[in-house]
Amino acid sequence: MSVSPIGSKLREHREAVVTELLAALNRQDVEASLACFTHPRYELVGNQRVFEGADQVRQYHETTFATFPDLSFEMIEVHHSERSMVVELWMSGSHLGSRTDFPATGRRFRCRVGAVFQFQEADLMGARYYYDTGTIVRQLA
Repeated sequence: MSVSPIGSKLREHREAVVTELLAALNRQDVEASLACFTHPRYELVGNQRVFEGADQVRQYHETTFATFPDLSFEMIEVHHSERSMVVELWMSGSHLGSRTDFPATGRRFRCRVGAVFQFQEADLMGARYYYDTGTIVRQLA
């Protein structure tokens, strides 16, 4: 199997898409974040959940932003491959909103995340986030 490197224009485009996605998430602009995807799909490996399509991803973000109103992502490192972009991130936020099973603690967390953004050529097709839920829970307790 041979691997052909992706061109610099495609790399730059993909990086711009992911940068815009993270910027939209940092300003909690759900519609702008959805617009970055050709097909919105989120896989949260840390808690074994999948959100398929715009409606499910929108609901996930609205619930998450209500719980963590200052949730933010900071890019640390970027790696490109033929079909994906792998990004190391800092994810942080304050637990200020309550849910039925998750009362607000007012505490802040910061967690390192590995994210794989899947592409078909220039089109963002999905995002898979890897993180340790225990790291977050310990900081919020």
